[in-house]
Amino acid sequence: MSDQPGSGALNGLRVIDCATLFAGPLCATMMADFGADVIKVEHPKGDPLRNMGHKKNGEGLWWKVAGRNKRSIVLDLRAEDGAETFKSLIAGADILIENFRTGTLESWGLGWDVLSALNPRLIMIRTTGFGQTGPYRRRPGFGTLAEAMAGFAHITGEADGPPTLPPFGLADGVAAYVSCSAAMFAVYERDVRGSGKGQFIDVAIYEPLFSLLGPQSTVFDQLGIVQNRTGNRSVNNAPRNTYKTNDGRWIALSTSSPNIARRVLELTGGRAAAEDPRFQTNLDRVKHVDEIDAIVGGWVAEHSLAEVIDAFEKAEAAVAPIYDVEQFMADPQVQARQTVVAVEDEDLGSIKMPNVVPRFSRTPGSIRFAGPRLGQHSDEIRRELDNDDATTRAASA
Repeated sequence: MSDQPGSGALNGLRVIDCATLFAGPLCATMMADFGADVIKVEHPKGDPLRNMGHKKNGEGLWWKVAGRNKRSIVLDLRAEDGAETFKSLIAGADILIENFRTGTLESWGLGWDVLSALNPRLIMIRTTGFGQTGPYRRRPGFGTLAEAMAGFAHITGEADGPPTLPPFGLADGVAAYVSCSAAMFAVYERDVRGSGKGQFIDVAIYEPLFSLLGPQSTVFDQLGIVQNRTGNRSVNNAPRNTYKTNDGRWIALSTSSPNIARRVLELTGGRAAAEDPRFQTNLDRVKHVDEIDAIVGGWVAEHSLAEVIDAFEKAEAAVAPIYDVEQFMADPQVQARQTVVAVEDEDLGSIKMPNVVPRFSRTPGSIRFAGPRLGQHSDEIRRELDNDDATTRAASA
């Protein structure tokens, strides 16, 4: 596999990724997947992701995914030579992604004022727990804190149980996707609308997740209602839950559409249930959710997983099995779309990982190589900088 940038939609864009754990690096991974030349600037100790989670033969498996398609250079930004090399990289970059605690880059003489003066076209994504402003701006922040503060944990879990945190980087992931789209907005404004100017983008990790939670703030403002935990049930529609089949498997279903709700009720409870006056609107169904869950759950409990899926498909009702990762990877839909792909890696051989998303018809992304060794491309990148300097001097002579 080639270490060179791909031919995707972002071919020709240079991105400097000096972020760690996890929103910033994921944002950069998306750009790298679509052809950007992403240079991963790592401290001599390496990105902590290299040593987080499971390993095989001493190689961090999370890093192999998060570091894919990126070239690695080792720089100590606190040291003079490291800072100077970093400035040289910035001079030719389109985008910088960083997530140091607010004020850290400024303390090293590498703040926005310095970097934007070096490169007025620079777009700088600053991803921190609480943002660049406000009384919490200097607090250390991680996705877990965002999931707590934004209200996600408060509404997640059983009604009589404790608040529940997700077992993966939810807030970081949401912030990464928002950061990536925001960077593309800035590139559009700079290059297509033609301002020719960069800008910095301030992403507080708790804010995108809060926005994703829907109209809670509006409902509270207008009605004084605070959303609380309801387990797997929805506050907006019913039935919406998980149900166990007679062969010990679990399914999930949702009925956001009134037509689908009617089909599910008719399938599981007959025409009487479908036409019950208590079940005719979303709010009415939510109000009588215990009765509805008894109907649906009772029917599911009498059938196998295969029977449930088949019956729901014939009724054109929405249902899906609850999978673990092994079951997900074996699913024919997942295999047909190549949602998981094998990538050849120089350390581990063939390794499987999530494919590039989303799918482009004309300029698709690609996985060219898995996460590289620490500093693997340092010499290569320094030679490129030297050549760029020589070209600049010759042009000005």
